[in-house]
Amino acid sequence: MPATVLTARALLLDMDGTLVNSDAVVERCWRRWAIGQGLDPDAVLKVVHGRQGYATMAVLLPERPMEQNYAENRVLLAEETADTDGVVPIGGAPAFMESIACLPHALVTSADEALAQARMTAAALPMPAVRVTAEQVGASKPDPEGFLKGAAELGFDAADCIVFEDSEAGITAGRAAGMRVVGVGPRAAALSPDAHVEDLTQLRVEAVADGSIRLHIGA
Repeated sequence: MPATVLTARALLLDMDGTLVNSDAVVERCWRRWAIGQGLDPDAVLKVVHGRQGYATMAVLLPERPMEQNYAENRVLLAEETADTDGVVPIGGAPAFMESIACLPHALVTSADEALAQARMTAAALPMPAVRVTAEQVGASKPDPEGFLKGAAELGFDAADCIVFEDSEAGITAGRAAGMRVVGVGPRAAALSPDAHVEDLTQLRVEAVADGSIRLHIGA
């Protein structure tokens, strides 16, 4: 497959499934929750990725009061933050993060600050100085608010940013923000992102003299 080349001014990075493989934790915690609600765990796991927990609950239990979703989400967040067993970097993530260390980038995640810190630490990845976590947005992905806030914090227009995402909710959010999307991993493959990689080993980052970022995908 020939390489795809995309050029941007800034990169906006999802965490779970994009930089960090936390699937084992997510599956453990959400299976327990699903069984407690009398729901099919496999069906629940098709919905959870990319969203904040309360938003997942609202999709699965649309008649339930949001106050209950918020309360249960706080419990789940505490469980997930305490459980880092099996949390590892996505292939190529350490080298990728090193290659963009001096380039404009931000973490845009549905995790809260504590969970983001726990998982990035467990995966031995550096935490970006600029980040948009759950506490900073009023609407979960697939709403574009997080990506738009990330771009604004970095000082770039949406059209100048490229999003890295693994989930349907995240890719939808990136597109709604008016940004191009690089899909990472198997969940993203069927969602028609602008470019797709199995993991971050299939990506090379080039800093251009004019300050732009050139992504060589599949190189």
